[in-house]
Amino acid sequence: MKTTTVRLYSLDYSNLKTYFAAALFILGNLVLPQLCHLVPQGGVTLLPIYFFTLIAAYKYGWKVGLLTAVFSPVLNHLLFGMPPAGVLPAILLKSILLALVAGYLAKRVNNVSIPVLALVVLAYQLVGTLGEWAMVGNLSLALQDFRIGIPGM
Repeated sequence: MKTTTVRLYSLDYSNLKTYFAAALFILGNLVLPQLCHLVPQGGVTLLPIYFFTLIAAYKYGWKVGLLTAVFSPVLNHLLFGMPPAGVLPAILLKSILLALVAGYLAKRVNNVSIPVLALVVLAYQLVGTLGEWAMVGNLSLALQDFRIGIPGM
């Protein structure tokens, strides 16, 4: 399987470029979900809110990923009402986990491959599902991403 070496641009919170990069990824996470919501069940099937968070954390590190992970769902909720308030904590949890796992693995592995990306997705989804289950107390609801969101993973 072909892998591609990744040059990780590690930015910190005192660097203006961190906020500029995060703003671009947040913008992507505002636009992409709106496009996906044009398709019936597009949001829960394609999981678009996580897409640019993954790219931000993998390319620019966990700090840009974390800014993207937190602000994307919150701004989407405030501007468009999606995700609904009831699921916002679970989405924030999964989004933050995604940023941390992707940033960590990008730094450790230093390449992009399908197996590494699959590991990132599996890790944040498994831990996030356990966290969501603890939050909502309903395993069936917590497993929704695995039942419906496989195409987005």
